[in-house]
Amino acid sequence: MGSQVLQILRQGVWAALSGGWYQDPHQGAGVNALHLYLWLFLLGFPFTLYMALPSSMAIVAVYCPVIAALFIVLKMVNYRLHRALDEGEIVERNANERMDKGAKSGQGSASTRRKDSNGPSDPGGGIEMSEFIREATPPVGCSSRNSYAGVDPNNQQYKPVRRLSHFAVNAAHLGVRQSGAGTMQGVTPPLLPCSSDHPSGKFSSTLYETGGCDMSLVNFEPAARRSSNICDTDSHVSSSTSVRFYPHDLLSLPQIRLNRLLTIDTDLLEQQDIDLSPDLQDHMQPQEEANQKVKQYYRFWILPKLWISINFDRLTLLALFDRNREILENVLAVVLAILVAFLGSILLIEGFFKDIWVFQFCLVIASCQYSLLKSVQPDSSSPRHGHNRIIAYSRPVYFCLCCGLIWLLDYGSRNTSTTRFRLYGMAFTNPLLLLSARDLIIVFTLCFPIVFFIGLLPQVNTFVMYLCEQLDIHVFGGNATTSLLAALYSFICSIVAVALLYGLCYGALKDSWDGQHIPVLFSIFCGLLVAISYHLSRQSSDPSVLFSLVQSKMFPNSEDKNPEDPLSEVKDPLPEKLRNSVSERLQSDLIVCVVIGVLYFAIHVSTVFTVLQPVLSYVLYALVGSVGFVTHYVLPQLRKQLPWHCFSHPLLKTKEYYQFEVRNAAHVMWFEKLHIWLLFVEKNIIYPLIVLNELSSSAKTIATPKKLDTELGALMITIAGLKLLRSSFSSPTCQYVTVVFTVLFFTFDYKSFSETMLLDLFFMSILFSKLWELFYKLRFVYTYIAPWQITWGSAFHAFAQPFAVPHSTMLFVQAAVSAFFSTPLNPFLGSAIFITSYARPVKFWERDYNTKRVDHSNTRLASQLDRNPGSDDNNLNSIFYEHLTRSLQHSLCGDLLLGRWGNYSTGDCFILASDYLNALVHLIEIGNGLVTFQLRGLEFRGTYCQQREVEAITEGVEEDEGFCCCEPGHLPHMLSFNAAFGQRWLAWEVLVTKYVLEGYSITDNSAASMLQVFDLRKILTTYYVKGIIYYVTASPKLEEWLANETMQEGLRLCADRNYVDVDPTFNPNIDEDYDHRLAGISRESFCVIYLNWIEYCCSRREKPLDASKDSSLVTLCYGLCVLGRRALGTASHHMSSNLESFLYGLHALFKGDFRISSIRDEWIFADMELLRKVVVPGIRMSLKLHQDHFTSPDEYDDPSILYEAITSHEQNLVIAHEGDPAWRSAVLSNSPSLLALRHVMDDGTNEYKIIMLNKRYLSFRVIKVNKECVRGLWAGQQQELVFLRNRNPERGSIQNAKQALRNMINSSCDQPIGYPIYVSPLTTSYSDSHDQLKEILGGAISLGNIRNFIVSTWHRLRKGCGAGCNSGGNIEDSDAVGGPSCTSNNAAVNESTQSSVSQGGGSVVTGQGPAAGLQPPVAFHPPTLGTSHSSHSVQSSLVRHSPARASVASHSSYCYSSRHSSLRTSTTGFVPCRRSSTSQISLRNLPSSIQSRLSMVNQMEPTSQTGIVSVQHGLPSSSSSSQSIPACKQHALVGFLGTEGGNNVIDAQSGSNASPASHMQAKRDEVIYRIQIMDPSQVLEGINMSKRKELQWPDEVIRLKAGRNSWKDWSPQEGMEGHVIHRWVPCSRDPGSRSHIDKTILLVQIEDKYVAVVETGVLELGAEV
Repeated sequence: MGSQVLQILRQGVWAALSGGWYQDPHQGAGVNALHLYLWLFLLGFPFTLYMALPSSMAIVAVYCPVIAALFIVLKMVNYRLHRALDEGEIVERNANERMDKGAKSGQGSASTRRKDSNGPSDPGGGIEMSEFIREATPPVGCSSRNSYAGVDPNNQQYKPVRRLSHFAVNAAHLGVRQSGAGTMQGVTPPLLPCSSDHPSGKFSSTLYETGGCDMSLVNFEPAARRSSNICDTDSHVSSSTSVRFYPHDLLSLPQIRLNRLLTIDTDLLEQQDIDLSPDLQDHMQPQEEANQKVKQYYRFWILPKLWISINFDRLTLLALFDRNREILENVLAVVLAILVAFLGSILLIEGFFKDIWVFQFCLVIASCQYSLLKSVQPDSSSPRHGHNRIIAYSRPVYFCLCCGLIWLLDYGSRNTSTTRFRLYGMAFTNPLLLLSARDLIIVFTLCFPIVFFIGLLPQVNTFVMYLCEQLDIHVFGGNATTSLLAALYSFICSIVAVALLYGLCYGALKDSWDGQHIPVLFSIFCGLLVAISYHLSRQSSDPSVLFSLVQSKMFPNSEDKNPEDPLSEVKDPLPEKLRNSVSERLQSDLIVCVVIGVLYFAIHVSTVFTVLQPVLSYVLYALVGSVGFVTHYVLPQLRKQLPWHCFSHPLLKTKEYYQFEVRNAAHVMWFEKLHIWLLFVEKNIIYPLIVLNELSSSAKTIATPKKLDTELGALMITIAGLKLLRSSFSSPTCQYVTVVFTVLFFTFDYKSFSETMLLDLFFMSILFSKLWELFYKLRFVYTYIAPWQITWGSAFHAFAQPFAVPHSTMLFVQAAVSAFFSTPLNPFLGSAIFITSYARPVKFWERDYNTKRVDHSNTRLASQLDRNPGSDDNNLNSIFYEHLTRSLQHSLCGDLLLGRWGNYSTGDCFILASDYLNALVHLIEIGNGLVTFQLRGLEFRGTYCQQREVEAITEGVEEDEGFCCCEPGHLPHMLSFNAAFGQRWLAWEVLVTKYVLEGYSITDNSAASMLQVFDLRKILTTYYVKGIIYYVTASPKLEEWLANETMQEGLRLCADRNYVDVDPTFNPNIDEDYDHRLAGISRESFCVIYLNWIEYCCSRREKPLDASKDSSLVTLCYGLCVLGRRALGTASHHMSSNLESFLYGLHALFKGDFRISSIRDEWIFADMELLRKVVVPGIRMSLKLHQDHFTSPDEYDDPSILYEAITSHEQNLVIAHEGDPAWRSAVLSNSPSLLALRHVMDDGTNEYKIIMLNKRYLSFRVIKVNKECVRGLWAGQQQELVFLRNRNPERGSIQNAKQALRNMINSSCDQPIGYPIYVSPLTTSYSDSHDQLKEILGGAISLGNIRNFIVSTWHRLRKGCGAGCNSGGNIEDSDAVGGPSCTSNNAAVNESTQSSVSQGGGSVVTGQGPAAGLQPPVAFHPPTLGTSHSSHSVQSSLVRHSPARASVASHSSYCYSSRHSSLRTSTTGFVPCRRSSTSQISLRNLPSSIQSRLSMVNQMEPTSQTGIVSVQHGLPSSSSSSQSIPACKQHALVGFLGTEGGNNVIDAQSGSNASPASHMQAKRDEVIYRIQIMDPSQVLEGINMSKRKELQWPDEVIRLKAGRNSWKDWSPQEGMEGHVIHRWVPCSRDPGSRSHIDKTILLVQIEDKYVAVVETGVLELGAEV
């Protein structure tokens, strides 16, 4: 502890005060002396010049050139030295001359070869390495990433190396060239045994011999790197995989010489460095008695023929000066040093500093210049661990800015004598004000050491981003930004917009104004101002998506993919989705901005803002106050979980509030529709009218010489109008408070101080944003330090608590200052002492950190096979948070606009809590219809502190009955006193308890329990074999494999009928076809068990093959099944009887690690697709079939059921290893179900789990956290871990504090400060992707959408007119010539309809609906009515029709109608039925018994409202006098009359001159009528996959498509329309039409989807027209 404190004081406190200089005990005296003298020179030289020379430009003339020369020399030498260490030559000299003659001659020959290799004439500069046996670290490479050794050509024995460090030479900086001899002559180095677990044990010397380097000495392994390695100056930027070799097991190493050192820099892994092996450490002995020592140095070339020797290594050089990698960095450092010298000397000679302050100013100059040579690492404002290259430029840049401001303010104070501009009584050009500002900056500059020690100023790039963002938000009304580029882009866009509008405003102000006339140019300015503000508010600050869209349009083929890349098929759909969203918004803005501009120009030019004053102003103020109060206060409070912290439940509840498990998307409630419409009116109508009203009344006053004059007035009018409009469009949550307060304040309190209402609103909006921030900071502070709920995490917290009380006034001042500069107020070490941190943008984190999931796409193959990277739960579970991010990207913006997350503003933080998911959502940018957010997922199995805080946010307080110390209870639906009091002292609040979001439910089962006994393993092996057979027979390459000669030759032995494989891997306990007599798996026993399955699978092929017992197909199946089981046994180490070994082998095969260990299986290499497409899917499918076995053990004994199950799983289930990129792609593509076998090795656990994911709607609790609490805790963690270097994993600042959720917030920091398992990239959600919002407000307005709307409206009009507007002429003729008929659609609407109509005879109309070609003809078997004449049986036999679609026809013909079902009968009883002369059945031809039934029905209906219900198709029928029945009712009548009546009907119909073909067609075709889904809960989404097969489907293809397994992301919604293609009726005699429940089920086709829905959940719309 003491050494850590000394290190912090030395490297933190003292280095921060001095600018980087401190006494480093780990460095030599020479390095420390150079640092000291250099720092003293930078301090004393300007001070001496100031004291010795008169205050004139002579000081500048002497000081600046000296500093320039000094920095140029130091930077150039430092850069050249690093280049020499990267690419230079190593020269070795013997320091001990006591060698024998033979050794000298050997050394002479070696030096001759070295001279030839490394001479100046040899271009490229090779690297020669001899033995590295020295006390110091060998001077090779740029960081400790590689090890090396040497080979003595004269002695092949080995000796131990005294000190071995792993160094790497970056391939980009290492020049590798071939020597003259090509290889080392006379050297035949032996192979070192590999230290890795690679199965081959060593690498071939011929494969890795490159450029004269025998790489057989090398064991390839990922390079390790220490996180705190001071030598690696850019450890956070790059990583490397390098060549490693370890002489682990060798005890005697005299010399190892390597002619070339080759490195591989793949930038794949960042692993922690490993030490030397224990064997090597044990055998390292002191070498003082060595016969010779080698002295090494580098050649530093000064001129082409002149060089000097460099005797120190890179570690020493890095300790001496910081490394500048690029030439531009060196140039920038020199320029900044000269600027610091120039500006500092100018201020000195100008006399701004006197007495001791001269020395203090010289100290500041020295610290700024010294930081360019040796910066403070880590700095108090550094956002990352390790060396920060940017932080070195902070001090000189800020110094130059402050000096420039001092000089400008002094110049302005001396040259300004009049107070021309005044605002609110303050003269901004007052010399006294300028002098005060100058003196304040002087004091701030002198305090630089303290400022940088505390960390009040961020690094340069953060400051630029922060400054641009703050100016854009508060001056131009912009949004928060996501990066430095986005901040500059958004700021420039705002400047361009102001420049475009300024000219119009200036021209309008120059025009003549009077009381009743406003210039037309000003009206044009107002219209353009609203349009441009609307467009800017809808654009994201990040231009990357826009640039990508432009690139894809201009260069559509620029993204060429490598077809050989295995990841080329894995495509992320998000970038394309974002580009489409941006494209739609741009097209919509192109139209809407024109409409808005013209509309508001017309409103403004109508003089409504001048004639209706002042009544219009009062009306608008009252309107904005009332609408804003209801929209942003009343409705959100009523919808909260605890309204006003008084009620125990929401007063406005959603439909899902009382549901235990949510099954569908959130239902849109009436108050959500009210909220979105009020919000739409408020920000698109009310606020623009208020701004235009103030522009009209204030513009001329502002431009008068008494105020700001015309030039400055036009600028202020433009900026104020743009700011107010953009902010109201983007985030109108608190705008109504600002408007109402400003009006009341400057109307009744301080009217004399008003500077026109436009400027008042502009400045008050800035003030209110700072006041809101101050309110949140104070609320966080008081909540955090409240004595009755303080939680001390350490002894320091208890110590700091009482000392914080006397400093409460200082705390308030700090809060005000931090609110003004928008800086976090963080608790020091998590205690009650608060300090102000440096300014940050809304994004907060300066690194663009996001989680990179470890899978097979970014790890080496060897590590996948041996080490199983990423097998910990956190890495595997991160995919769920990634999918949650995608779900939020789709719906977050729309849900926010619907008010489902309450009020929100820029920078707000929310926590989504579910059963196992706990994620923090940070809203960064909020625009008009867009939200940019970042999600941070916490651990599934969190720490104890995290669990306590999760309990706090999930537990209910409704049952609390406390009142102080007693428990009298509480009023109904109200909170108790204690609960209400406690809720007010929290930094968070629960907004919603049932927020519905699409996600995955996770089910994990222990694989050990499912495979514990041998019988269960035998079942798995059986399904494994059957899976292999299925995939090989279903493969399109089967014929090619059967004809492959190599495979035939390899399977020649297997073709023998008496062949038996007696591999010891096979086990009678787990192999069902094990032949006990032959002690193996014989072909005969295999055929006994699996031949039937092979024959069935072969019969399902389109082109069946010979599947007899002696066929080549059976031989191939037998060979594959034996190979697959042998691979399983090999992976299980031939110990299948052991459960742990069996699971290990099963997991190895599941992830695709197949080891072909038998020569009998090498035929598989003829086509590796057999492994990839047959064996691997077989083992994966067997796991799913094994799971199904537990639910229905004997079901899969039937080959047809098993085949259909495998086919169904292939279509609807993704089975893959979690490390496979296909797994991530399937999850992000919203696959309905996924299955994986997970091997968890974490915290000493070693278990296997079967993970099943099912896509469903999840329910979350939404908790809003005080954003200043989050920012403060984040800033405190960054300072504690980076600057104060607190590595204690149980530090007090991360202990649980339920009132502030301290642990959850701190653990969500970027790694390594926090430990989230997933941090998403900054993601933008657009409102256009929210389907429910589009139904309320409509979608994006574009030319294509307008065209589609017009076309669809025209089609609807044609349908309506065709169905109900035939009011004159010959209806029969109109039907015959192509009008809407009962069985045909309008040709213009559906071209697939076919109709054959004969006017002369009674031929039957035949037709096919849109789905007629998708299913085979099904004979109609009508049900029997029975004797009860129940409404149910009648309903099941009559065709429905909605009264809304009934056509006007003869009032003498009626039929019964209903809207939904037999339980809800139409109150009218009858609706008109149209006539048809083309196809009719005369009732006179019916038997008398049937006529009596119909008469009974007609008599029953008027007396009973729950009787027979029927709905007509809206098609023509004959008059009642002819007693004819329309053709569209024939099948309904057949069902109503029963079999006998149906036959009579058909016989009566066939009595005409219709042909037999027409008769059969009429019997086969049914009328297709449309329905509309009214209740989506009545949809039977899983009936098609039921294992009990309750329904008989008309076609198997339709069955597979009629459920959620085929719908994927699509689901039936309320209002969708489709046509009925099949019906299942209860108690039907026909099994194909029989419903398994007491309700009729309809099979509906909606577009290309099939839906089974109960009839009570639909509304009948009539026949297809």
